[in-house]
Amino acid sequence: MNIKNTFPGILTDLIYPRRCPVCDRAVSPFGRLVCETCKEAFEYVKEPYCMKCGKKLEDAQTEYCSDCMRRRHLFDRGRALCSYRSISDSIYRFKYKGRREYAAYYAACMDRGLGNWIRQCRPDALVPVPIHASKRRVRGYNQAEALAKELGSRTGIPMEADLVRRVRKTVPMKELSLDERQNNLKRAFKICRNDVKLNTIIIIDDIYTTGSTIDAMSYELRRAGVKRIYFVTLAIGNGL
Repeated sequence: MNIKNTFPGILTDLIYPRRCPVCDRAVSPFGRLVCETCKEAFEYVKEPYCMKCGKKLEDAQTEYCSDCMRRRHLFDRGRALCSYRSISDSIYRFKYKGRREYAAYYAACMDRGLGNWIRQCRPDALVPVPIHASKRRVRGYNQAEALAKELGSRTGIPMEADLVRRVRKTVPMKELSLDERQNNLKRAFKICRNDVKLNTIIIIDDIYTTGSTIDAMSYELRRAGVKRIYFVTLAIGNGL
């Protein structure tokens, strides 16, 4: 049973109103995940998109974006829901301002927009990108894990939050070049099990830019024996 549909859940919403992921005001009408006037605000990635990373393409005759044509990725394929530009303010609040509740609406949108593709991948598990313990202490939660948990509840796909650990504290990558991003992520992740009995997984994260984080995780997962690695992110940027 969803606690939001029980008396304690409703009472909690009355005392601490759910915030709209778009405007950040109390959701109107009450009981929804997003304001009625805000539900069309995010810009979804539509065809044509890169057949490798899912980035929006300008030329419908092209199969891959310039990033994916320049470099070899270690994942099989990925998709993203929205353009980063249309959702950047919302993601900032989700990550840094404690708006964990946004994950429910994000997951609903991801299931609606990407659910068929996710199920076609036939994953054994959803694996959120881990954050370093020091960041988790500051934020109180891992945004990718919150997203994966909500998406797992909607799709019925189990989440494996303890499969991969972030063992190295990396610097923020926003201002780094591609080479600097790759160096920053070397030996950042570690598989936490001796026997990984998963053939197909989908990595879950909030943003895809160059794929350096997904590649670094994929490297360790491949070494552990995972055969097919996909990813799904909430948003995707334009690359570098």
